[in-house]
Amino acid sequence: MSQSRRLAAILAADVAGYSRLIGMDEDGTLQAFKTIRIEQFEPTIAAHHGRLVKTTGDGFLVEFNSVVNALRCAVEVQASMTQRNADISPDRRIEFRMGINVGDIVVEDGDIFGDGVNVAARLEAIAEPGGICVSGRVQEDAAGKLDIAFEDMGEQALKNIARPVRVYRVRDGPAQSPPTSPTPPTLPLPDKPSIAVLPFQNMSGDLEQEYFIDGTVEDIITALSRIKWLFVIARNSSFMYKGRTVDIKEVGRELGVRYLLEGSVRKAGGRVRITAQLIEASSGAHLWADRFDAPLEDVFELQDRVAISVAGVIEPTLQATEIRRSAERQTNDLTAYDLCLRALSRIFTWEQIGVLQALELLRQAIERDPQYGRALALAARCHHDLHVNGWTEFPEASRRAGVDFARRALGAAGDDPEVLATAAYTLGYFGEDIYAAVAFADRALEINLNPAVDAGHGGNLRPGLQP
Repeated sequence: MSQSRRLAAILAADVAGYSRLIGMDEDGTLQAFKTIRIEQFEPTIAAHHGRLVKTTGDGFLVEFNSVVNALRCAVEVQASMTQRNADISPDRRIEFRMGINVGDIVVEDGDIFGDGVNVAARLEAIAEPGGICVSGRVQEDAAGKLDIAFEDMGEQALKNIARPVRVYRVRDGPAQSPPTSPTPPTLPLPDKPSIAVLPFQNMSGDLEQEYFIDGTVEDIITALSRIKWLFVIARNSSFMYKGRTVDIKEVGRELGVRYLLEGSVRKAGGRVRITAQLIEASSGAHLWADRFDAPLEDVFELQDRVAISVAGVIEPTLQATEIRRSAERQTNDLTAYDLCLRALSRIFTWEQIGVLQALELLRQAIERDPQYGRALALAARCHHDLHVNGWTEFPEASRRAGVDFARRALGAAGDDPEVLATAAYTLGYFGEDIYAAVAFADRALEINLNPAVDAGHGGNLRPGLQP
């Protein structure tokens, strides 16, 4: 085996919601993915002197000798995908998330490895569908060389990466001034819960305290952005409303978010009071409110405490609201029901072949009824079993599929205690949203105190919170 090292720009890409698309239309999704690879990805990669290292089932790994070439390729592919998706229903669109990093890589028999590759993959994982995230080094190397804007996301703790990484979102075109049009366009809601944190009001009457208030809001935004299933609007966008009297419904439409967090700060002597309230933008309904009082001994420590407290309360609140948006339902398809029961019997053989057979039966059930929550939850459980027992040659693909099935199950039947417990256990095991997973397990107990549900799934999350 030949092995060498070199510096390279690495582009990692995958399809957002791939398992959901496969569940809806397996043949159509596979054919569309193949067509995109042949007609769009491969020619664009070649045009920018890149090398397609490998496909990863639902994505690509590409190597470039230039950061500029990597960025140009990514931007062109995303632009072509936007055009391709224009006439396709939103729930059937193939949208790529992309991450770009530059670093030292190990090349062995045509494949590439190393920290540079790992960071690119983690950047891809936090990108929005249709979006591109890059490391700080990529932004530095490309600044001023391309007609694109970079939005600073701050330092991010990426999964299994020891050091924090400075991350930037890529935006089309040069940086823009705040819009002056009296009727800004309405943005579509993203495909996951979305929130914007508006600038908090200064109730102290002391203009010198603005820095503290703005810093507190920025910390809250950063804390919320760590919730992987939550789409958080960047500070630059939400702070355009600073000092303005706003209409909540209008702001929600302009920013394309379902929820808004607003609040105020009052500082007097050595104490500070921060109030915050969560509002559903479309209706103006207040979903949650709280007040935080503390001595002002250490500004930065207080900002951290407030941000953590707000994020910790908002996450289960938002999740509960999202759950209520979906009606609890069982399947009306008797064939899907039968397939699910057959799959359940295969799962409890505790053997690899049984789990694989169960997955196939569940695939058929989900194909018949894509909103069958119990089937989706059991599919998540199967991927957990394959992963934890080492029964799969593609553990990362199993992880992604398990997480995706768990989230789909919550969306389809989020008030079914068995679905909640199974999804909580799967998300907790795979290290996804561990505190939200605990909230799901608690919710399962709240709905149904049957100890079998808790002991079999969600109850295992509590000790030590270790996935």
